Order: sequence, then structure tokens, then C-alpha cells
Amino acid sequence: MPTLQAADDLNLLPVPFVSQVMPIEPDWIDYNGHLNMAYYNVLFDRAIDELWLHLGIGADYVKRRGGSTFTAECHVRYLRELHLGDPAQVTILLVEADDKRLHTFEELRHATDGWLSATSENMTLHVDMSTRKTAPFPPDIRARIAAVADAHRGVTRPEGIGRSVAMPSKRG
Repeated sequence: MPTLQAADDLNLLPVPFVSQVMPIEPDWIDYNGHLNMAYYNVLFDRAIDELWLHLGIGADYVKRRGGSTFTAECHVRYLRELHLGDPAQVTILLVEADDKRLHTFEELRHATDGWLSATSENMTLHVDMSTRKTAPFPPDIRARIAAVADAHRGVTRPEGIGRSVAMPSKRG
């Protein structure tokens, strides 16, 4: 994982953000012989943690600054199975951000072949841990987030952003 020192230069981050390659662990394979649905979320979460480090809101942010992030909403689409031995990598697009919220869209891909396995669209809230209520990001963090959001604004929006769950005959 990147260190906090790596967070010093947001200009070096790829657009969209690209996680390190992650292996599929043996205990994550279910009785169908593929990655259990819960572990897709583990991969997405590990990738978000990498980006959060660059933004200055990683795991030590709670101790240092008393803030954290909570996921308020998540929509996962499972598009193609991953299996034991498949290398996985996540790209993260910061779709939009404001004083308290981050809207992200993540794509989980086979790291060497490039095919899309799953997507995850999330609304994340900034929380003051002393009150456990939403609160604005500190100004320095907000500036870091704004810089990444600005860089991501020019990226073509992937298929699936804003998609709702509905029976195929009910989609408009």
C-alpha cells in the first residue's frame, strides 16, 4: 500500500485511480467455485483504502484528526466471475464530491486480461467520530479531494453510473 508520504503529490496519481494488483484468496472461493459475492466488496474496499491514503483520510485519520468515512449506499453489479488465481485490480473514478460526501464508481478487472468483473457505485459520508454525525471535511482535505475530483471530471463516464435495480422489462 502507498505510504502517507506518497500522498504529498496528487499530480502523480493515475486518472482514474488504479489500485495495486490483489490476489484472490483461497478462503474467498465459494461452493460454486468462484469468488463469493462478499469478497468483491473486500477488493473494492481495499482499493478505496488506497485512494483514501492519498487523500489524507486513511486508517490513521481517525486517530490524528477525529474524522472518518462511512459508506451510506453501495450498488454492486457482478458481471463476470473471478476464480482462484485470478489477479484483480480496481480503478476508482471520483464522480463528484462536496463538503461531506464522495460519490465514487469502481471497476474491478482481471489485472492481466483487462476484462470487467464487477462495478461498485458508492456514496461515502465524512463523519466526525466524536459525534458520529456527518461533518464537513477539514479545508486541507477538502482541497485534496477537489484536486482529484477536478482531474477525474474529464474522464469519460463508464456505463453503469447511476443505474438502478429493476426487472429488465421495467427499465426505461
